[in-house]
Order: sequence, then C-alpha cells, then structure tokens
Amino acid sequence: MNAPFKAAGLRDPFNAFVCDDDTLELIRVAAADLGWPIEKCNKGGLRNAVQSLSVSASPNILFVDMSESGDPINDINALAEVCEPGTVVIAAGQVNDVRLYRDLLSSGIQDYLLKPLSLDQVRESFTMAQAMLSAPKHADMHDDKPHHMTAVVGVRGGVGASLVSTSLAWVMSEQGGRQTALLDLDVHFGTGALTLDLEPGRGLIDAIDNPSRIDGLFIERAMVRASDKLSLLSAEAPIHQPVMTDGSAFFQLEEELRGAFEMTIVDIPRHVLIPFPHLVQEAGTILLVSDVTLASARDTIRLLSWFKHHVPGARVILAANKYQNAVGELSRKEFESSIERPIDITIPFDPKLVSQAAKLGKSYAEICKGTKGAQAWSSLMRIVIDGADESNEEAAATGKAKPAGGSLLGKLGGLGTLVAKKGAK
Repeated sequence: MNAPFKAAGLRDPFNAFVCDDDTLELIRVAAADLGWPIEKCNKGGLRNAVQSLSVSASPNILFVDMSESGDPINDINALAEVCEPGTVVIAAGQVNDVRLYRDLLSSGIQDYLLKPLSLDQVRESFTMAQAMLSAPKHADMHDDKPHHMTAVVGVRGGVGASLVSTSLAWVMSEQGGRQTALLDLDVHFGTGALTLDLEPGRGLIDAIDNPSRIDGLFIERAMVRASDKLSLLSAEAPIHQPVMTDGSAFFQLEEELRGAFEMTIVDIPRHVLIPFPHLVQEAGTILLVSDVTLASARDTIRLLSWFKHHVPGARVILAANKYQNAVGELSRKEFESSIERPIDITIPFDPKLVSQAAKLGKSYAEICKGTKGAQAWSSLMRIVIDGADESNEEAAATGKAKPAGGSLLGKLGGLGTLVAKKGAK
C-alpha cells in the first residue's frame, strides 16, 4: 500500500540500495553505462530501501541488496507495500537457494543475482529490465480485444473441471495469443498450480485475509507466471484453517484481473459458487463441465436452472469431459434428452495422455498437441472466443435448462427399467 504523501508522476529511471563498497562501485559503473545518475546508488540495503521509498516516489527500476536481510521474504513483502505499480525490482544476495529464488520471483521480483556480482551480469539484468518497461502493457495490448471472463464449473466432483480450466487457460494463452489469468478458487484443495508444476504462493490467502490490499500492485506480485502469456493465482491453504470470507475478496480479484489481462479463466467449485452467486455475474461465458452419467445429468439440470435464474445474460457452454463413445452409464443421446439441451463439445478421454500430463507437470491440452484430442481444445477455444462478443440476448438463448422436477429416470424412458434390473442382479 503506497504512502499517501508520495509525490505523483516524479519517477526516477533508477535507484539502488546496496550493502558494501564493492557492490556500490560496480552498480555505479553499470548505471553510468546506461546513462543513469550514479548519485541514485545508495548504501543501506533492503531496509534502507523500504524506509526511503515509504516517503518518496518509486523509480522505474529498483536494485536492492539483500545481503544483510535476516528474513528475505518478509522484507521483500515490506518493500512491495511501499513500491508503486510498474516498478521493476532486481535483488541481489549471498544465499544460493532454489526455493528462495522461486519464492522471490513469486513475490514479484524480476531477477535475483547471486553475489559476488560481475559487471556483465548486472548489465544484462538492467537491460532486460529496460526491455520489460518498454514492452506493451496488458492494458495497451487488449484495447482491440475486450476482456472476457470464463467461469468453469464442474457439475460434480471428479468430472475434471480443473483439468478443463488449466487446459483452456493454456490454449487461450498459447494458441489464442491472449494474456490470460487463471484464478483457482478452491482455496484448500486447488490443483491449478499443481497441474502446471508451480508453487502456488500466498497471494490468494493474503487476498482473503485482507481484501483491502487487492490492487494492481498486489496482482502484479501475487500472480505466479506459468509462461509469458499465462499467469496463475492459486492456493494450498492448511486444511485445519477454515477460510472466513464473504466472497468480497474473490470478487475484487476478478475486478483487478479484468484490468490486467485479456482473458480470465476462473475455476469455481460448486461449494464456492452457490453461496457467492455474484462471482459469475460478470462472466461472459460459463463453461459447465460434466461427464455422461446419471448423477451428472441430474446436477446439470439443477445448475442450468440456477444459472438461468442468477445470470440470465451469461452464455452457458456444456462440455462433456472424459467422453468415450462406447463406454458409460448413458449414451450421448440419452444424456441430452434428459437435460433437454445438446452437449456443445465433447473432450475425449485418454488415460495415457492424462498420466503423462501429470508426470510432466503440464496441462492436458499441451500434452494433446499433435493428437486427435488437440482438436477438442482448439474447438473449445474458438467457441469461447467467438461467443465473447455475442449479445446478452443471444447468450441467454443458448441455455434451455428447465428446473429439476419429476423423475430423472422417467425422463430417460426405458433406462429406469434397465437400471432397476441391474440392481436386482
């Protein structure tokens, strides 16, 4: 959170806070080579940086020496509180630890340099920081592509909604070329980060604990980057700690992501959706994920009715995941007859590819590249993108769900008798 008395719009191109004379001299040489004022290179390290920036505007590029820091992560978080959005932070330290490196990058640091430093190493890091500042920002890039939010909801546990959400996010970013955010709202058992082999970080937990902190800077440092165009916000909260929230933090996160990305994919578990219906009120597309089973048919009917009541303007896409033509409780025709609307897209099930994706820490869609299954993900991407600009009237017309009533087995005609006979054997 920025100090209220900072001067606005008076950013220096560069500032550095270092701990020793050798590093100070080296940073001055690198700064002079880039035309930056060497008087902006200060002694004092990270703690001095926090104190100084709490009363002055943040520079475009900030170099901080963490050699004297006893708790690097907490000190970096303190620095984030006083840094303004858009500041590129480069840190240096003496601790050679992969976990620390990953934690620092997750906290929003652009680069971490191991001391002793070399002049070429510092120059390269500064040059990359300059390139990052001159690159188009998210808001600049999606002026011609209005933001679109897709809410992914599984009709039941185990139907693969998280697999679909991570794969859709990957295909949107890689094949669709859109700056994409994946927000996994299963705070205790979310698999978004696990699927992509990433550390989830504490961003989502911090947002729930203190919603007032959620702003552009918070998003910038809390999101975990999976690639140049895909970022993730997920959590693995301790299961002995209940999450106390009224849903406002989730809604604020959606609002901030709307301004920072072209596409937001929100993985919303049913137990989060039902008490907080406002989370899908701004969704342009609701992707309802099901499998072709009797229980899923029942819950698909109920959720389609729920969406029609709470978000009548949303466009509901029904995806049948784990689809196998010759195997299953119901045929496609029986399933569609029971829910009184067609399945929009089927996602084929390949156990070998699913296993390979899990072992490699990649999305299922990425592993499907070059296979017949890849067509399903490309088709799903096109359905979402093509529907992004449809009117509310057209979107509402796609959902023809009716409230659940009567016997589901009765709707399936002779299937009820078949199930009864199986149970009697």
